[in-house]
Amino acid sequence: MYTILFWIIIVILVFDFALEKGLDYLNRKNVSLKLPDEVKDIYNADEYKRQQEYFLTNQRFGAISGTFSFIVMMLMFFLFGFAFVDNIARGMVENSIFVALIFFGILYFANEILSMPFEIYHTFVIEQRFGFNKMTPGLFATDTLKGWAMSVLLGGGLIALLMVIYECVGDYFWLLGWGVMAFISIFMMMFYSNLIVPLFNKQTPLEAGELRDAIEAFCQKAGFKLDNLYVIDGSKRTTKANAYFSGLGAKKRIVLYDTLISSLTTEEIVAVLAHEIGHYKKKHTRTMLVLSLINTGVLFYILSLVLGKLGLAFAEALGSENASFQLSIIVFGVLYTPISTLLGIGINMLSRKNEYQADNFAKSFGLAQPLGDALKKLSVTSLSNLNPHPAYVFFHYSHPTLLQRLKNLEK
Repeated sequence: MYTILFWIIIVILVFDFALEKGLDYLNRKNVSLKLPDEVKDIYNADEYKRQQEYFLTNQRFGAISGTFSFIVMMLMFFLFGFAFVDNIARGMVENSIFVALIFFGILYFANEILSMPFEIYHTFVIEQRFGFNKMTPGLFATDTLKGWAMSVLLGGGLIALLMVIYECVGDYFWLLGWGVMAFISIFMMMFYSNLIVPLFNKQTPLEAGELRDAIEAFCQKAGFKLDNLYVIDGSKRTTKANAYFSGLGAKKRIVLYDTLISSLTTEEIVAVLAHEIGHYKKKHTRTMLVLSLINTGVLFYILSLVLGKLGLAFAEALGSENASFQLSIIVFGVLYTPISTLLGIGINMLSRKNEYQADNFAKSFGLAQPLGDALKKLSVTSLSNLNPHPAYVFFHYSHPTLLQRLKNLEK
């Protein structure tokens, strides 16, 4: 029997799906046949046509895979699939923690199996067709197995720990749960590059030479102490270039993809790093971490309010007579979607503002031109969309568009 709460869940899911499809439609219709003046120096007609073809191909593929996922989700709710999986888990073990682990394990691997054909097609057909894919089937399989192992160990361990806290401390679940998540977030920010990245990629210190000398000279000029500068072998998976900053305090580290080094000049790479250092100097990393922790604390507090009082109602909405932590999490996750969407918009707005500030930091050292040139080259090599719809940018973009950043650099 479908309850009122069940229909509220369905309305939220349908609205969220319709919103995403509407934004995708606007984004697709906003594709322009005219090459923007700002990138005419690096794009020719054939490259621009290839960029639009890549974008539209991914749009069509995303529409198909997204619709498939939505249909599967609807079937899970209308056919009470979550209650069915919960009964399977209860039939295997009696301990509530192991029931939850089996429940989430079945859902995780079922989702992985259903999404695997789409991932394979995207990697070995779409990315291969446009010259991005460097992965072999063997590497893809190895990455998949490593990802599964990490999800089982880390995800399963986290679920078990949160359930132990929930069953042992009751009213203080939200506070201790928040503390656990805060610790994990800070730990991963500091040690992600040391512990997780090596499982998938090889990182080596940037060797002495012109590039390292130029980077160290800029860091000294900017008053930025940098001891950890690494190169990652991203080229074994893709031709797309990237760089990122991780860690806090003495653990801070800048990582350059080898594809970035091969794509840009020394001055352009320094400009990209100046942007990343700008985030650190402007305290963007710490600000975003604090906001993320506040968001997590609010989420856990609301969750703690509804788990005990609405547990049975949540279970009945999924077709079960047995209130449980795992079923409550499923329902709560859907009900929290509108709040999550609004928070996501706010975070993206702040993030876009931070990107401008980081660009301006690089510009303050006379690196506006090389940074703009680097952004153009990275856009070309990744075939990124040059004309996203403003509404799509508002909802989803954590960075300003390429043209917006170029205009800001030219001011």
